[in-house]
Amino acid sequence: MILSMSGVRKSYTTAEGIVEILKGIDLDVGPSDSVALTGESGSGKSTLLHLVGGLDHPDSGSVVMEGQDLAAFSDIERASYRRTQVGLVFQQFNLIPSLNVGANISFHAKLAGRYDAAWEAILTEKLGLETFLARYPEQLSGGQQQRVAIGRTLAARPRLILADEPTGNLDEATGDAVLDLMLSLARSAGSALLLVTHSSRLADRLDRKVVLRGGRIAD
Repeated sequence: MILSMSGVRKSYTTAEGIVEILKGIDLDVGPSDSVALTGESGSGKSTLLHLVGGLDHPDSGSVVMEGQDLAAFSDIERASYRRTQVGLVFQQFNLIPSLNVGANISFHAKLAGRYDAAWEAILTEKLGLETFLARYPEQLSGGQQQRVAIGRTLAARPRLILADEPTGNLDEATGDAVLDLMLSLARSAGSALLLVTHSSRLADRLDRKVVLRGGRIAD
């Protein structure tokens, strides 16, 4: 397995008291798997993704990535993990406005020490961005910006891509095209994909679907 979660619990303190978001999650993701994480709002989907991405810590249980328990990581090791082993794609594109498309795509790969000009050329061609490399994010449509965000993530060839509603800001046709590209390019990169979506239609296109209900994985 690339990812193994066992007995993961997570709660937050609110004005009304402690709210338990995840109530004992067991989840495995294998090499090149594509897994859709679905469920109603507040069921813990984004929280789970943040734990896997090393952006937060579980209260109990373990999140193990390729044999390494994230709980044992120092802050420096956690930052390195986010640069090199996982790639994050969000509903908000989070592109760097002062960098052009080409520089945005190569940014994470260079930061991770994994820049590969040949692979980046393949990505930009597959994403249909060859003629946009000198443009800046504000000069692109929403669909084009999301393709740049996907290219930036995949350029570093992460072992696991974490995508949180990556097509949520796009119309249906553009969202379908973006998902097609993400699935195809993830396979080419040898990356597994864990994708949060509210859409059953999109979820059905991945290898398998995991439903969160009330902080637990539904039977």
